[in-house]
Amino acid sequence: MRPPVRRLAIRASVAAVLLAFTVGGWLAYQTLAIGVAYKAKMLCSGVFVSGRQPEAVLAEIQVDDLAPLRYIDGTVDRDAHTATARALGLLTRQALFRPGLGCALLLNRPAASADDGQRVGGALVARATDQEATSPADERNAVRLRPVIARAFSEPDISRRRRTLAVVVMQHGRIVAEQYADGIESHTPLPGWSMAKSVMNALTGVLVGRGLLARDAPVPIPEWQQSGDPRAAITLDHLLHMSSGLAFDEGMTGPRSDVVQMLFQQPDASAFAIDKTLRNPPGTHWDYSSGTTNILARVMRNVLPASEYAAFPRRALFDRIGMSSAVLETDAAGTFVGSSYMYATARDWARFGVLYLQDGVWNGERVLPEGWVKFSFSPAPADRAHQYGAHFWLQVPEGYAGADPRLPVSAFHAAGHEGQFVTIVPSRALVIVRLGLTRYGGAWDHAAFVREVLSALD
Repeated sequence: MRPPVRRLAIRASVAAVLLAFTVGGWLAYQTLAIGVAYKAKMLCSGVFVSGRQPEAVLAEIQVDDLAPLRYIDGTVDRDAHTATARALGLLTRQALFRPGLGCALLLNRPAASADDGQRVGGALVARATDQEATSPADERNAVRLRPVIARAFSEPDISRRRRTLAVVVMQHGRIVAEQYADGIESHTPLPGWSMAKSVMNALTGVLVGRGLLARDAPVPIPEWQQSGDPRAAITLDHLLHMSSGLAFDEGMTGPRSDVVQMLFQQPDASAFAIDKTLRNPPGTHWDYSSGTTNILARVMRNVLPASEYAAFPRRALFDRIGMSSAVLETDAAGTFVGSSYMYATARDWARFGVLYLQDGVWNGERVLPEGWVKFSFSPAPADRAHQYGAHFWLQVPEGYAGADPRLPVSAFHAAGHEGQFVTIVPSRALVIVRLGLTRYGGAWDHAAFVREVLSALD
């Protein structure tokens, strides 16, 4: 090789190495930024929404693959209602708690607040689903379920822990079994992650019942109304069925994925999702997307009076069915992060399931429009696997279905990250809630657990 050629080759090699270090450094910085934001947000919600001690919250959010988070400092200021995370003196993120709105990452933007008329408080309705087992059949079921529930809290593989936090089993609107992990009580609100999507289904149903939205009509998103914008054809049905056609990366494996960026790097989650371009014509392709649900949250904000939006979940749903612990959190822009950020006790999550078990009726009052529950549990037309309805799963999602995912045809689920489930089985008048911190795929076999519960019941 002639010397000039050799020098060019060396320069090219050095440039490639420098580029690799630059890209690697950028990815490392992005990963660190996500970790700092995650810790601030989860610490804030764990302390101020769940009402737990900081030490207990930190112990839970630094387990398994999240163990590196222990090298990020996390502090709580109870007077200021903030949680702050810092790393290496390079990065700081802060989350702020607002009564009724939960915690929001500030991300260099002041968080929207609620006025007095929008705060959490509200009159509670009768808590029919707090009834304990009373009949002889209920008592027999409670005894039979005891070992089943105990196994749900066991750890058969300590290298891939289940970390079950709460289980509640309700039949005919009565609690027949419940159990909680150490440090968790029946009154402890816990995160539902993507189970919030199913709650957004209910809130959307209320607006459809009021005539403010229509399933087959394009949604009111001003950003899509420019001449020639194909996104203007996206309907409410498309959003509910995860068939909008918008390009959105739901992968959780890296800091650059859309869902990670949206939740931990963006002060306005819905704006981030709304800005996505079309990948497929609306209604032709099913693609699970948290961004889709946050667009729904913006749709709600656009059709409701500004003075009503923050209080809408509580007045339209939570108070009406006695979910007094429930908090649907907003981002810093004041829009609900309906894809992921909702807290409620296991009993309140069960109440939500009972509402759907009862066809959207509570104590004789119709909360959801007639036919809405049937619509919610009908397969999305673009979903060839028939696994998903309208913001509800018709099958246990992959990763929690085990080797045998079979369940009664009528079973459907609100499901969330880390193994959160509200499973509804109408043929048995049954609601099963399982909340946990399951970090590893396959560690929790929800389909098998549901089958065990069904086998134990009369």
